[in-house]
Amino acid sequence: MGKGGENGECEKPVALYSWEEIQKHNVKTDQWLVIERKVYNISEWVRRHPGGARVIGHYAGEDATDPFRAFHPDYQFVQKFLKPLLIGELAPEEPSQDRDKNAQQIEDFRALRKTAEDMALFNGDPVFFSLYLGHILLLEVLAWFTLWYFGTGLISTMITIILLTTSQAQAGWLQHDFGHLSVFKKSSWNHVVHKFVIGHLKGASANWWNHRHFQHHAKPNIFRKDPDVNMLHVFVLGDTQPIEYGKKKLKYLPYNYQHEYFFLIGPPLLIPIYFTIQIIKTMIDRRDWVDLIWSFSYYIRYFYTFVPFYGVLGSLVFLNTIRFFESHWFVWVTQMNHIAMEIDKEKYRDWLSCQPVSHNATSQLPQDCPPGEISVQQIWCEL
Repeated sequence: MGKGGENGECEKPVALYSWEEIQKHNVKTDQWLVIERKVYNISEWVRRHPGGARVIGHYAGEDATDPFRAFHPDYQFVQKFLKPLLIGELAPEEPSQDRDKNAQQIEDFRALRKTAEDMALFNGDPVFFSLYLGHILLLEVLAWFTLWYFGTGLISTMITIILLTTSQAQAGWLQHDFGHLSVFKKSSWNHVVHKFVIGHLKGASANWWNHRHFQHHAKPNIFRKDPDVNMLHVFVLGDTQPIEYGKKKLKYLPYNYQHEYFFLIGPPLLIPIYFTIQIIKTMIDRRDWVDLIWSFSYYIRYFYTFVPFYGVLGSLVFLNTIRFFESHWFVWVTQMNHIAMEIDKEKYRDWLSCQPVSHNATSQLPQDCPPGEISVQQIWCEL
């Protein structure tokens, strides 16, 4: 029954849904999700979702409360976009979590997050990030000065490669924080600086990175949802994919030896070849002219700086040498705690349990904590 309004009119009764009904709406053309027990029909909205259709669609038919909170720092602002999509609520007898997820762990994690927010642990320090950006720019200047003052001999060239490899790697970590909107309180400021760092300082695309990286955080190490484990048949990861390749007799490479050739293909080729080609292709295919201009500004600056020293061909070799070493740095830092985690199909785990953490945290889990279940106490120790 509806409740009486101020004018004596009856309000429209709230539609109530079961998890069984909600879970049916998890296909590309029909998507529902739940946020704080409210049910939303996002079937049409996904195409206009600022973060992309895939990242929100990965939670179709599920409770998306925790990822929604994680991806939207300005919670009040995005609420207005949810109102037109609201179609009902979970029935009172239905649990807040779907598929028998660990309710106590979810409650503990949310309490931990609230504590961290109250302690201002998520507040970025503008001074720190200014100094961080400043030291990257300083490395760029020192690289140019080394060649200008000492010439293009072997030793000065090696020093310059070290300086520029360090600046590129550090710019990669810095753009990550701006991409996550973690520095400034205003999202627009984060977006502008993000495009400057990843575009002008690295020659990459902010939108390309957001599209890939947000999906990765939404569903880490889940096949067909996390782009970082879609390796174009170069590597087959985890325990499931190699078996599937064997059954289908897909023999693109000698996968039984991939543990030996991983370090010969992955680290040296990821940034110089795979990422570079994919970034340029993505910007052109999507007609992302803004990011393309930012990217071009990097290449114009780079060749203007180094062609006088090495010529056009020499500058190309110089650039790819820097990216070769940066790629090793990037892979060793990022992948050692990602591909070591479970890589499999969708298992509908809660937000905390599916997040990659350091090996130290997972290796010290209590004996009664099942694989994939991450202790909130361990996460707190990690903080």
